[in-house]
Amino acid sequence: MAHFWVAFASFGVAAMMAVMQALSRANAALPFRSPQIFYLSVTAHGVLMALVFTTFFIMGLGYVIARTTLGRELLSERLGWIGFVIALVGTVLTAGTILAGEATVLYTFYPPLKAHPLFYIGATLLVVGSWVWCLVMLRCYRAWRREHPDEPVPVAMHGIVATVIVWLLATIGVAAEMLFLLIPWSLGLKETVDPVLARTLFWWFGHPLVYFWLLPAYALWYSVLPRAVGGKLFSDPLARVVFILFILFSTPVGFHHQFMDPGIPTGWKLFHTVNTYAILLPSFITAFTVIASLEVAGRLKGATGWFDWIGKLPWREPFFSSIALAMLTFALGGFGGAINAAFGMNSMVHNTAWVQGHFHLTVGTAVALTFMGTSYYLLPRLTGKPLKFPSLASVQPYLWFVGMMTFSIVNHATGLTGMPRRIYDASYGGHPIAQAWQAWTGLSALGGVILFVSAMSFVLVVVATGLSRERQEAEPILYAEPLEPLPRRRPVWDRFGLWTAIAVLLIIAAYGYPLWSLINMERFGSPGFQPF
Repeated sequence: MAHFWVAFASFGVAAMMAVMQALSRANAALPFRSPQIFYLSVTAHGVLMALVFTTFFIMGLGYVIARTTLGRELLSERLGWIGFVIALVGTVLTAGTILAGEATVLYTFYPPLKAHPLFYIGATLLVVGSWVWCLVMLRCYRAWRREHPDEPVPVAMHGIVATVIVWLLATIGVAAEMLFLLIPWSLGLKETVDPVLARTLFWWFGHPLVYFWLLPAYALWYSVLPRAVGGKLFSDPLARVVFILFILFSTPVGFHHQFMDPGIPTGWKLFHTVNTYAILLPSFITAFTVIASLEVAGRLKGATGWFDWIGKLPWREPFFSSIALAMLTFALGGFGGAINAAFGMNSMVHNTAWVQGHFHLTVGTAVALTFMGTSYYLLPRLTGKPLKFPSLASVQPYLWFVGMMTFSIVNHATGLTGMPRRIYDASYGGHPIAQAWQAWTGLSALGGVILFVSAMSFVLVVVATGLSRERQEAEPILYAEPLEPLPRRRPVWDRFGLWTAIAVLLIIAAYGYPLWSLINMERFGSPGFQPF
């Protein structure tokens, strides 16, 4: 539970930062409103929500799944606590420097924006702590595999092992950026930094980071959701194929974030674009498989028509409604992602409010809302305490959906008309085009307020449940059975070593020559800038 409480605390602080930004962009008369506070809050919101909340939640979820699916005690529990402490110390250092105004470098920490060294060191420790978690997960899997050499691993654990592999491959990039560029530069050991090289290493990590968040959500969609609604997993092999495709294609896609950057040949950007479209395939398979699983549940409850199975699903249960609404918004966000990955269309939306609208539909809903619903499911089962304020928990996912749709659709629209993202004052001296954004930013702020109410409702429910003294016999965590029996032999999709080796070859093909070229070209570098 310690991992989940750190995640919940981070979520609450990040949500408070977010509502201030939404109101500030609408020129609301807020106390302490200033560019310094605005960009400080943008940085804090991004880091706490996207890095801290997700990482701690996924680490806690991994331990729960390993304990409950493998049928054996968790190996290296002390090592797991060491990883927790390292990650927590890193979080305190990173968040502390941001809130002290010493690290206003936004979530992407692009140089030449320069932060205090403790920001970079803290972020590195957060990653190191997660690596320790990866080690514990792999040891648990290997121990189980030795005892069951020919059996398919439970699909939920299959998803967690895939998450670990994706994370280890992805963090090579950011580790290199921190150790060789940003930490020596922030300590004054180097006078200048290469922004293009740093951005390339960041996006080696930055896009697969999305799948580090998403794969545990998919593991829940495949393994827990069908059982929770009274159905079965439509296809176990398709779930395993999906996780393997993410191992293969998650990392060699980063250049689609750098279409506008110089120093990277167009052919390599095209190569990464093709890989990006390949990564759409497992999400399409997931949509088909999970919806088919839900249809199975509806028909087991008596549905006979084409669509009446939808009405048989438990829409008042917060675990189900959270995931169902998360999947719906993720589908919309997926279409936007395809636009972002296309060179021509990306040039229209690059660095506009469209981008923040896109990732709030995907990460901010598909992942965050799934994790909130999962919290409602897990808390009573892990603590033995009944969920407090169940009516509020039932309404909260719908509030999040309404708020997120209002916020994100508006940002997509203003992005298409040219409104920049991450901007404190969008008035541009009263220019007519900027004047047209004012009504939209007001609507966006309304979405932000609804999201804030939803976020605080979630925090209230989980904190009240955690503080409650009421006890009951905890229900077990149950996983879905597949519609067809599992194969007796270990499938090829469980050969993680084989798929990891292929993924490494793909990464070398995608990044080897471009990085070699960047490192060997004539360099000038940039000094650091601290705007506030």
